[in-house]
Amino acid sequence: MKRFDTIEQLCRAAGAPADDTARAQAHSRWQSLAHPLGSLGLLETMLEDAAALTGSPRLDFSRRAVLVFCADNGVVAQGVTQTGPEATAAVARGLGAGQSPVCRMAAAARCEVVPVDMGILDFAGAPGVLSRRVGNGTGDITRGPAMTAAQVRQAILTGAELAAGQAAAGVRLLATGEMGIGNTTTSAAVACALLGRPARDFTGRGAGLSDAGLARKVAAVTRALEVNRPDPADPLDVLAKVGGFDIAGMCGAFLGGAACGVPVLADGLISTVAALCAVRLCPGAAKAVFASHVSAEPAARAVLQALGKTPLLTAGLRLGEGTGAVACIPLWDMARAVYAESYSFETCGVKAYQPQEGGL
Repeated sequence: MKRFDTIEQLCRAAGAPADDTARAQAHSRWQSLAHPLGSLGLLETMLEDAAALTGSPRLDFSRRAVLVFCADNGVVAQGVTQTGPEATAAVARGLGAGQSPVCRMAAAARCEVVPVDMGILDFAGAPGVLSRRVGNGTGDITRGPAMTAAQVRQAILTGAELAAGQAAAGVRLLATGEMGIGNTTTSAAVACALLGRPARDFTGRGAGLSDAGLARKVAAVTRALEVNRPDPADPLDVLAKVGGFDIAGMCGAFLGGAACGVPVLADGLISTVAALCAVRLCPGAAKAVFASHVSAEPAARAVLQALGKTPLLTAGLRLGEGTGAVACIPLWDMARAVYAESYSFETCGVKAYQPQEGGL
């Protein structure tokens, strides 16, 4: 199993270039199959990108897992959510027991669910939930930083260690998820800081806030940015000041996937914000980031555009827990089934299509 002692060491490993030879071989495989060139669209380029990441056109995603990073956020004290932090612990217990929505979706997709306690408030643990606590919830970002510089580094390295551990166990496709009351507020603040946009542009209703609740949430994000003044050129500073343990952990998972050559499926806004932090830390990590869907949260499309990623699904999803990422796994299975098992032009006796000027 790969180990990373520092963020700098992790970024060096994650920044290794993609394998263009493997990408070209995967592209040639698609072109040899009996179908109109490029007609499976993103399913084709997705597997080509996966080949470039893994270094081989022989792709196998039979072992897959979703890492669900759970943590609480002090900003909940500002009335930005419908429920209190006790809901985070309740859902974490449900994740451990295999009862939450992502667990049922993951069972259908033959995907293991790995819930991780990164800092659930006053959480004594539960069966099936890994304990990787960085702190007992974060600070209230409207009053000061969410966490210390040491904590953000610990959280990132923890996420990378978890991804590397899954890779060492034979997992070849990772999905990212989260659970943490208040984390659409922290993710909006991180997105605003990194992309230079005001809170009103990127702050959404989360789990169904009223107009008054949304106004409190916009005000909280605005105050957090004013109080903390995160440096947009320094993702570690942004995460420490206005992020959360869950976002930092997912950031590490994307970096760990890049370092270990494992595709990592981003989920919705919170997960893609974590991916953007990873890519800002290490541009080479982008090769491991695969978009699953576009969230209904206001910042979702802008964050995906900043990542240069196109989602497979547009279904208005906003549940969290990694549900959108897991929902895409059957598409990966279908794409690989065609790629690995479909007949070729030569086999079926049809003259192969040739790229033509003005065509695809």
